[in-house]
Amino acid sequence: MLLKGVSVLISKELIGRINELARKAKAEGLTELEELERKELRQKYLKQFRAGFRQQVEMLQVYDKSGQEVTPEKVRQVQRDRGLRDD
Repeated sequence: MLLKGVSVLISKELIGRINELARKAKAEGLTELEELERKELRQKYLKQFRAGFRQQVEMLQVYDKSGQEVTPEKVRQVQRDRGLRDD
């Protein structure tokens, strides 16, 4: 996903390695080094997920049934600050 030149993508390699360590943990257990790696990868994943989710929310516009925009003011202000809105 993109927002004004900022890209937050969770790589396939990151997810693949997390899944690989999860399978190994179930099958035979992990070494201390692998446990640390898994913890770091999970933190990296969560950071990227949260950043992507935040970008989605900041791009959101909400409308009621009559077609009037009811986007929360906090979100509107973030959009204005980023140059995405000129009202």
